[in-house]
Amino acid sequence: MKKRSNLTSQRNYVAALLVGTALWTLGTSTADAAVTRALFDMTRYCTVCWKNARLQPDYWPDCTQEVLTRVLERLSPDRWQRVLAEDTEERREFLRAIDAVKKRTQRAHRPGSLDLEVADSREDRNESIREIRSTILQAAEKSLSPRQMHIIQLTLDGWSVAEIAREMDLPAARISDEKYKAIQRLRSTLAHEM
Repeated sequence: MKKRSNLTSQRNYVAALLVGTALWTLGTSTADAAVTRALFDMTRYCTVCWKNARLQPDYWPDCTQEVLTRVLERLSPDRWQRVLAEDTEERREFLRAIDAVKKRTQRAHRPGSLDLEVADSREDRNESIREIRSTILQAAEKSLSPRQMHIIQLTLDGWSVAEIAREMDLPAARISDEKYKAIQRLRSTLAHEM
């Protein structure tokens, strides 16, 4: 209960600070009761918006301050009484400021906990690749010529057709043709085995 009371008093303090800052910015000549009431109403309206948007309560004072700053930049204090009136340009400006601040806050990066353990799937993937490679090489031994077998081994090791052609001292077109034939034979062999 004491923690909640402390949080409420902090919010009231921040709200008072915002009101005081805004009134100080305006000067004493325009700090009449209507402007003070409009500022208080805008602050309350913002609080409800942050609650409905499910923003963390720690962010509410900063978000409210940003909205009030935007309103102060775009609307003169004599127009603040119309901010909460229905279908006015002042209200649309106020709602645009709330929406912009809400979206920015929701998109902001929140640091996450590093306590979570995340499985490393690379080893599983590597094991799967090794199994596939073993299956291909077993099928290749059964159905391919020694040259085609060598081309497939080099291909599985990541060699390009041009690199294999240089290694085997053959034209690239010939390597490409042999590779194509080898793949067709492997497909046929693997289809029959499954």
